Amino acid sequence: MARGISGRNHGDPRAGDTRRGTKDQYRPSRDEILRYIAENPDSSGKREIAKAFALRGDDRVWLKDMLRDLEDEGLLEKKRKRLSRPGNLPTIAVLDIFARDEDGGLLARPAEQDENGNSPTVAIKPPRGGPAPGIGDRVLAKTFSTGKEEGPAYTARIIKIFEKRAQAVLGIFRTLSDGTFRIEPVERRQPELIVDKEFRNGANNGDLVEVEPSRTPRYGLPKAKVISVLGSPLNEKAVSMIAIHAHDIPHIFPADVLTEVQALKEVRTEGREDWRTLPLVTIDPADAKDHDDAVFAEPDSDEKNPGGVIVTVAIADVAAYVTPASALDREALKRGNSVYFPDRVVPMLPERISNDLCSLREGEERPAMAVRMTFSAEGRKVRHSFHRVMMKSAAKLAYPQAQAAIDGTPDDKTGPLLDTVLKPLWEAYAVLKRGREHRQPLELDLPERKIILKEDGTVDRVIVPERLDAHKLIEEFMIQANVSAAETLEGKKQPLIYRTHDGPSLAKQEALREFLQSIGLSLARGAQMRPSQFNGLLEQVRGTDNDALVNEVVLRTQSQAIYTQDNIGHFGLNLKRYAHFTSPIRRYADLIVHRALIGALGLGQGGLTRDEESQLAEIAALISTAERRAMAAERETVDRLIAAHLAEHINESFQARISGVTKAGLFVQLPQFGADGFIPVSSLGGDYYIYDETARSLFGERSGKGYQLADNVEVRLVDVAPMAGAMRFEMLSEPKPLSGSTRSYHKAKGRIRALKNRSGSRGRRR
Repeated sequence: MARGISGRNHGDPRAGDTRRGTKDQYRPSRDEILRYIAENPDSSGKREIAKAFALRGDDRVWLKDMLRDLEDEGLLEKKRKRLSRPGNLPTIAVLDIFARDEDGGLLARPAEQDENGNSPTVAIKPPRGGPAPGIGDRVLAKTFSTGKEEGPAYTARIIKIFEKRAQAVLGIFRTLSDGTFRIEPVERRQPELIVDKEFRNGANNGDLVEVEPSRTPRYGLPKAKVISVLGSPLNEKAVSMIAIHAHDIPHIFPADVLTEVQALKEVRTEGREDWRTLPLVTIDPADAKDHDDAVFAEPDSDEKNPGGVIVTVAIADVAAYVTPASALDREALKRGNSVYFPDRVVPMLPERISNDLCSLREGEERPAMAVRMTFSAEGRKVRHSFHRVMMKSAAKLAYPQAQAAIDGTPDDKTGPLLDTVLKPLWEAYAVLKRGREHRQPLELDLPERKIILKEDGTVDRVIVPERLDAHKLIEEFMIQANVSAAETLEGKKQPLIYRTHDGPSLAKQEALREFLQSIGLSLARGAQMRPSQFNGLLEQVRGTDNDALVNEVVLRTQSQAIYTQDNIGHFGLNLKRYAHFTSPIRRYADLIVHRALIGALGLGQGGLTRDEESQLAEIAALISTAERRAMAAERETVDRLIAAHLAEHINESFQARISGVTKAGLFVQLPQFGADGFIPVSSLGGDYYIYDETARSLFGERSGKGYQLADNVEVRLVDVAPMAGAMRFEMLSEPKPLSGSTRSYHKAKGRIRALKNRSGSRGRRR
């Protein structure tokens, strides 16, 4: 039951108030609604608020309008069908303890800031028994709003203390003129270290090394021994290791995990359906080492489903080897997912599982979890069923190889499979594509780049791989398998972890509307936008000067996808229910879904345990944090590699695109490399530049011209900091009038004057 409103009416929000609504019904004030939401974060949906205040009939319509007004004013935001105050923490959060208050109590902040940079302070409640946390610890905790304007905004009860990071640190090995050796720290907070000759371990001057500090002596610098030599600080292996350390990514499997893995025995056929003769094939990138999904398709022979198809997706049965509460399982949860760098993978599971026992290798028997789905000719799913099987992959294919066969140039491997396996797959994809077109998921045009490295680990070139139908086929098959998993578990009333994506908040929609007006486009006001409306907008600007600009702004309007026990659907895919099922080798969320299916359908050993069910909210918070951690590490590694690659090109000019606009200056991206740099506003010229947040632009006061998000410009590289992954540029392109606008110069100046009056001295003079 809701905790009610604080104050003299605690426990009964209706008591002692004479305000009335329809038919003499009580209506709460704005402050009461806001206070209730702050104090009841787990019961803050519209229905729950209406129930707490006993609102019925027309008063529920009044409440809906009131909540909409509060959202429009920025006082509330909608997350996962629940309302909260902007910047509110989720009820389960990962926190970093950073200090103590005047009374000695511990204070913490969220490990991840929200998209607006909010970082509320949290007071940690003393634990009842068990290990005590300390400053520097990272913890998983249940949070509670204090409702106070002064002091910490939240208190928190610790659920789990994460393991402290290993003592190993990174540094640059230096040989001094007197023949002694030092470790120059990579991070500023680390002290300089001394290395004795016998602990040098083959390191040379300038090498990036991983060292283990030894006991600090009473006098002088602390000592250390070199554990491993990573080579040049600018090669990929070293750069990725910097990111691994900076983000506390576990990268060395503990001895008990490796011992457990070595003792594993291959799963036998007994108790499984025998699918070894079904010609399932894997289609992956050419350099893939693990293969966790295989596919097969055929026409549906049922006369009641003319033109229909049957699609089969088989996924590696990781749950057969990774059992709940084992050392292997605990390590997998701690990692959350595999992390992919340009030429290195930090896997979630040891190689014997990911590349051997669970990899669906060509011609080898492997256990799998499979889903067989039947679709109508229009692409509507008619039925599906899950099976625990033993399979044997008929072929290992690469995306370009499978596509070439369909396009008329099969090779020795794809030729025999063309009519029996590949063509039916493409025919089934044509059917599923009709369903996708009817569903209208969000279709953003954002090409992905891939770094190609030289043998020494430095950057050779950056490419944009061609997006083939083979990629789209596998993607759509996997989406449908994920949907089937969520539907089955919901039907069995089995708790699970969903993959959810909330729609844009009303505040973000309003910001988008104002931006579109600035370039001469309109967006109707109303309820929550649908993906099809965004697609219509993108289609409207396709091929125009505003194409890249609108794609970028629409992307920034979207929320971030997360894992959660509460289902709000997936906005981007336009699906009511969605769970990750298809990649258990590299994502812990998928392993949880596999276990849930095994238990709910009675498919043998390895089902979800009662303990796991009770901890799904905590697990979802952990793996969401791990996902963001991986994304940040991957992005920073790419930035450092590109910065090192361009360090030899100082004073050269490049074609760039403006990827961000702030009052301090412009962020620019080099499309050729996919890397970002910065242009300070002070270097833009003699004009006085005003930051226009609505138009995502900087405009000169005198000229009425400026620079806008997504503009194509020419820039000169003036400074590079490779280890920080930072680059500074200067602008070579002249400013231009407002993109896509017909307004006059004088009207533009009037707008700039108004902005200047509102923002004060936001601009900069050279």
